Amino acid sequence: MAMQTEDHTAAAGPMPAAPGHETAAVGAHEGATPAGEHAEGGLPQFDFSWWPGQIAWFLIIFFVVLAFMRLFAVPKVGGTIDAREGKIAGDIADARRMKDEADAQAQVAAAEAAQARAAAQRVGAEARAKAQAEIAARLAEEEAKLAATGAEAEARIAKAREAAMSNVAGIAADTAAAIVQKLTGKSATAAELAAAKG
Repeated sequence: MAMQTEDHTAAAGPMPAAPGHETAAVGAHEGATPAGEHAEGGLPQFDFSWWPGQIAWFLIIFFVVLAFMRLFAVPKVGGTIDAREGKIAGDIADARRMKDEADAQAQVAAAEAAQARAAAQRVGAEARAKAQAEIAARLAEEEAKLAATGAEAEARIAKAREAAMSNVAGIAADTAAAIVQKLTGKSATAAELAAAKG
């Protein structure tokens, strides 16, 4: 049915254009090309007659891009990479230098700590020895005082004993005289008391 309509339209010729569209229709018929002529051209990329121009433009653009890359882009990128590598190398050198300085400071601190520890031990030993000497001197002094006090006490005790013994002899003599007088009625003489004691 659609084919019959197309055949009928083709046989009848062009249809009259709607009012106001006559110029558009005329332009459309004038700009149309025969179907065979368009089909023969195809895509320019596959037409061998276009290839020399395409190759020439390709080479021109390629060498322009190559020159741009070689003169501008690659040196800039290479310079950036070199600068970055230099900065990294400098940072690594600084880090190693600071590590060496820190190690040296740690060794110095360890040596100072060892010296301080040895000094503290020496001072402690000296203080202990001094304290022990003072204690020994104080003990000797106290022992000497105790010995002197003991000797004085023993001397006083000996004197008291002698005094007591002399008093005992007198008391015994008096007691004996009193007993003799009581028993005999007459008092005994000193010679008789001495003879009785002897």
